Amino acid sequence: MTTSQALISAHNISLSHHGKSVLDNVSFELKAGEFITLIGPNGAGKSSLIKVLLGLIKADSGDIKRSGDIRLGYTPQTFSPNPFIPISVIGFLNLNQKVAKNFLHETALLTGIEGLLDSPLKSLSGGELQRVLLARALLNKPNVLILDEPAQNLDVNGQMHLYKLIQDIHQQQGCAVLMVSHDLHRVMKESTQVLCLYRHICCMGQPETIIKDSQFNDLFADQMDELMATYEHHHNHCHED
Repeated sequence: MTTSQALISAHNISLSHHGKSVLDNVSFELKAGEFITLIGPNGAGKSSLIKVLLGLIKADSGDIKRSGDIRLGYTPQTFSPNPFIPISVIGFLNLNQKVAKNFLHETALLTGIEGLLDSPLKSLSGGELQRVLLARALLNKPNVLILDEPAQNLDVNGQMHLYKLIQDIHQQQGCAVLMVSHDLHRVMKESTQVLCLYRHICCMGQPETIIKDSQFNDLFADQMDELMATYEHHHNHCHED
């Protein structure tokens, strides 16, 4: 496996918490332009792996290599605005960073939050907040976008719109994407690779290969009928949702 084009490389990452293994010898690479979907059951270590990749927590062993020109954008799994701090959306977007006014408004238009800029951050709905977090991540002009369950707690319509937006950003801006998701049937068709994690990497490959893997089928047996039907539909037809 070559690392010449890798923006992030994880090598033999292991992590434990209170004596319990969280990650066990995890290795993979994210290369320029790739869209990797990271999947696995609850407690599989997905968010922990993201935090290790970002340098937010330190692994017990193994190492992370990042490209010298890497620019990261990140949206966390959970984010709750402090109800006692009266900050607007535009104030949040500018917090601790200087952003050109034109670029900020271009990003607001792209993510559909242009009408929310003067709103209090604490007043936003779940879907609105996710779009604001995505906008803030994009203000760094990332070549790697790391999204930890960005559609969590959104209704079906909200999920569809957010995933379509992420797909458009990937295609139009060419940034690599690493996304944690439970919504397999909504994200598989965009993924260049799927990484199935259950503390260790159970399987990894292209979507059409991974859905035939026995370990993948065992972990996601309850979703396979819907996943197969949806994936085959999109695989065989060329139209938008």
